[in-house]
Amino acid sequence: MSAFRDLFVTRVYEASLAGERGFAHFNAELEDACGMLAAEDKAGRAWCKANNYGGYTSYASLDDLPRRATVFGQLKTRLDRHVKSFAEGAELDLGPTGRLVLDSLWVNVLKPGAAHSGHIHPHSVVSGTIYVATPPGAGALRLEDPRLPLMMAAPRRRSDAPETARSFVTLQPSPGVIYLWESWLRHEVLANAAKTPRISVSFNYAWR
Repeated sequence: MSAFRDLFVTRVYEASLAGERGFAHFNAELEDACGMLAAEDKAGRAWCKANNYGGYTSYASLDDLPRRATVFGQLKTRLDRHVKSFAEGAELDLGPTGRLVLDSLWVNVLKPGAAHSGHIHPHSVVSGTIYVATPPGAGALRLEDPRLPLMMAAPRRRSDAPETARSFVTLQPSPGVIYLWESWLRHEVLANAAKTPRISVSFNYAWR
């Protein structure tokens, strides 16, 4: 008798705000706020130019978005609930008084043709993104098997392998979708083939 055991599973959480009451208004307000930042954040635009970022991100310039605009505070409240669910589903032991708290939150406006190369989020526990505008052809999120650098001489996976056996998994988001993962998981944004910007809000949660 033989059997496979699935060990060391990488959990990725998916949810959507799109079905919630008032989502259209909330998302429109969120998109307006992202556009406002992209237009007014001179320090952020300067950082993007200096670092060849294809569009705009507030990552290196603004660290107070939930206090800066009400809609980002409302978003934090929603995210807190989903991150709590992720922590429970991932069996994270936060201790008797520990909790995951929002550590950083930033806007991404990725212009047509731009991408974001593979990276991780050091010094955080849970990372994720909520999508605001995903026009047809918008860049997808690609997740990488964390064991990939250790596979050495292993052959490629079959093209028809199930999602659980692939080296890369590509997720095509839509407005309101939230993806969460543990911060060590390497990920990237594929080139934005849309004719208009792809807008998202990314975030990190830390253990306090």
